[in-house]
Amino acid sequence: MANVEYLFASKREQTKLANRLAILDAAREVFGEIGFEAATVRDIVRRSGLSVGAFYNYYRSKEEVFEALADDGARRFRPILEAQSAKARDFESYLRAAVGAYFDFVAGEHAAWLAKSKDAGMLSQARGTPEILAVFDEVRRVFADVMARDLSGGVDIEFLAASCIAVAREIGDRMVERTPLDTGAATDFVVNLIMGGVPNLPRMKG
Repeated sequence: MANVEYLFASKREQTKLANRLAILDAAREVFGEIGFEAATVRDIVRRSGLSVGAFYNYYRSKEEVFEALADDGARRFRPILEAQSAKARDFESYLRAAVGAYFDFVAGEHAAWLAKSKDAGMLSQARGTPEILAVFDEVRRVFADVMARDLSGGVDIEFLAASCIAVAREIGDRMVERTPLDTGAATDFVVNLIMGGVPNLPRMKG
């Protein structure tokens, strides 16, 4: 989308768009390397190659940059997740499709982060970028909806959704540290673990 906008923009608009993208790319790298809390506007500015004044022409704070990145991640992943939800036959089929899609997204972000990282030999923390966090929240929301629709017997949907998301996130963290990175094996592990445990969950009364 940004590339299309760039092609049809005026020279001045192209410069503004290029600067904005440079800031977002720099922030993604900085947040991924040292985390959001430790990152500063100066870190982002230094990585972008722009001036401090240029940064504040587009964003008021690192929080605003984080929100822009998170919105982009959720925007890109939401249609994928909604498509999986719509065609799921049951909870297990949705679980497999959603977890697999999440792991594919994480793997893609991880690869992109490594390609742009200033220190490719450093262990990537791409899972901590705003895009990944936004996608994580999106999965949590749809998980709860699907579970409420497809699971019966009084299972605590809130607890189960939280458990599924926590397992997927932790396994995703470990997955990107392995070589070769295998999203299929990670998906199988999560689905088998969760589906094996659901029958033994206590049922809520009333």
